[in-house]
Amino acid sequence: MLNFLSKYQDVALLVARLGIGLSYIIVHGGKILIGGPERWESTGNEIKNLGIEFFPVFWGFMAAFSESIGGLLLILGFFFRPAAALILITMFVAATRHFSNGDPLSKIAYPIEMGMIMILFLFIGAGKYSLDRIFWKKK
Repeated sequence: MLNFLSKYQDVALLVARLGIGLSYIIVHGGKILIGGPERWESTGNEIKNLGIEFFPVFWGFMAAFSESIGGLLLILGFFFRPAAALILITMFVAATRHFSNGDPLSKIAYPIEMGMIMILFLFIGAGKYSLDRIFWKKK
């Protein structure tokens, strides 16, 4: 019935990449990234739930990097799958933190949902309107 929408899959993927990428840059990772070492350490301490208790500043920076720079790479469709993988790892850590804190499902759901979207992105790629397509076009 709605098969005509299939021809717009790459446009829909571009719109999704733009919205999700901007969200990661503006709402999530960007705030942590510009927060500096104190904010990185606070964020990095969340990985203790996985038994990793060393270098919290580094892990916090990596979370901020994966969300902000990863968000930019999602938008551009450049190194798209590695960016999605980094964000997926960050969402896994966020979900485990919320779960171990006993947070309500409403808080646990967001990182799980975004993780599922990153899995989708890993499988389908950046699409036709991406820098990956331009630089690594199959001949």
